[in-house]
Amino acid sequence: MMHLISASDLKREEIYNLLDLAARMKEGRDSYMDALKGLSLAMIFEKQSTRTRVSFEVAMTELGGHALYLNYADLQLGRSETICDTASVLSRYVHAITARVYSHEIVRELARCADIPVINALSDMEHPCQLLADLLTIRECKGDLEGLRIAWIGDGNNVCNSLILGSAITGMNLSVACPAGYEPDARVVAHANELGSSLLITNDPVEAASGADVLYTDVWVSMGDEEEEEERFRDFSGFQINSDLLGHAKSDCIVLHCLPAHRGQEISAEVLDGEHSVVLDQAENRLHAQKALLMTVIPCQCDG
Repeated sequence: MMHLISASDLKREEIYNLLDLAARMKEGRDSYMDALKGLSLAMIFEKQSTRTRVSFEVAMTELGGHALYLNYADLQLGRSETICDTASVLSRYVHAITARVYSHEIVRELARCADIPVINALSDMEHPCQLLADLLTIRECKGDLEGLRIAWIGDGNNVCNSLILGSAITGMNLSVACPAGYEPDARVVAHANELGSSLLITNDPVEAASGADVLYTDVWVSMGDEEEEEERFRDFSGFQINSDLLGHAKSDCIVLHCLPAHRGQEISAEVLDGEHSVVLDQAENRLHAQKALLMTVIPCQCDG
């Protein structure tokens, strides 16, 4: 049985196998319509979502299966029922679980107790599903991943953490530019270094962006950080991806954003909507990457 809780759960060969399958599924979108026929996916959502919910629901539908949306507020999870009991019960009903939650410990506990695959659809620590879509997009635009220069500009958040691990596994060179105090999780950095990471962490966006093949950013204020909004706006001043910063990257640099985007904050409208942006391709690739992921993990527990 295969869980995807962290990007580090995947080896390089597994990532490339997923990307190869995702590319085939994208090219022949109608070719796998009965692949998961009769199988069900439970989708636990504590956090609001557009891309995660729609992409997973459409993925299961296009694969012939069924996706069951479970709003966290409507579940007994963690209140009158333990997380472990919920995982055990769902294991009797469905064939896999995705969870989009605040605490990373929830997905870890679900995976520990479930008899079926558990997929981290976002936690406060990581977002491995987004990483797969990012890598698929980068490879579509740039070919091989190894040796590429990636620059992350902004908050060292969950998406950044997964990108750090994914870059280490695939051999990309990553520079992370964050304001002081907003650096990525030290445990993630240490793990990436153990994996042979080529990682630079800096407080200078220009240093990170110089010579980059890819510029990537995310919102300055994530869900759960709203009380810090005023302070974050002040601290992140100068960490916007705009035409000036883009000018320090390579001339054929692509720009990524995992969305939703706030034009005029972490990224200028000119860049987000400009010729270097592949943000809509990146958003679409959530669907194809997750279809490949579901195809890979679900049969692992139903072959017998």
